[in-house]
Amino acid sequence: MRQKIALVTGGNSGMGLATVIGLARGGYRVVMACRNAERGETARREAGRQSGSTAIETMTCDLGSLASIREFADRFLTRFDTLDVLVNNAGVVTVRRYTTSDGFEAMMGVNHLGHFLLTNLLLPALRRSPQGRIVVVSSGAHKAGTIRFEDPHLAKRFHVVAGYGQSKLANILFTRELAERLKDTNITVNAVHPGAVATNLGVDRQTGFGKFAYRLLRPWMQTPAQGAATALYLAMSDEAAGVSGQYFYKKKPAAVSAKASDALSAKRLWAWSEQQVGLTRDG
Repeated sequence: MRQKIALVTGGNSGMGLATVIGLARGGYRVVMACRNAERGETARREAGRQSGSTAIETMTCDLGSLASIREFADRFLTRFDTLDVLVNNAGVVTVRRYTTSDGFEAMMGVNHLGHFLLTNLLLPALRRSPQGRIVVVSSGAHKAGTIRFEDPHLAKRFHVVAGYGQSKLANILFTRELAERLKDTNITVNAVHPGAVATNLGVDRQTGFGKFAYRLLRPWMQTPAQGAATALYLAMSDEAAGVSGQYFYKKKPAAVSAKASDALSAKRLWAWSEQQVGLTRDG
């Protein structure tokens, strides 16, 4: 029997690493898409140790660079004919305004636009799977979000809550529109709210900002493995096999904000995203 292939972005730490371990334990061959090769290799060894699997590997991909994403997709599609599971897990939170190498506000650029391009480029491999599954890690923070089409990269006014909420709302609108576009195919796509998880998301690696709050709140947060449970459920369970276009929390469909239910906004965001990443209809 063919071994199923899974790809996890941001798989080198936190919930991403827990997702990698869970998929590997489930018998998948797992590719960890990591920005930093050294951290990725360290995480790969740890994932192998915890899962007992030797079928885990890393590939470098910087979701803050459209060129890196395109180069990664080319390498992946050359090596792998099919992709059974794509988990769009990687995410950033920035308390100050940063831009990607392409000039995008970092949270919108990485959390949404980077995954938007990557997912579209990998659709051919997902289509060749007997049943492709896409899992988009969003957040309850989407309820505080608004897609600021007049200033999507927050050049005029930046605030971390507005930026993160916008990017997480974009994740759900992307899921909604993609599910609609794939409704007559073998591919399902769902979004997930993992809950409050004890990870380093929001901790600035350069300045250390956010470490105190992380240590303070950690006892009341879920472990990364607990946070990854719903993503793994959507990726592997028979129950979720035919479900698409939904938003899950604790392995059950959950309510979203009115803005996240707006089909017109989803289509508008899709068109804007295509323009931003230079994605033509033929990919």
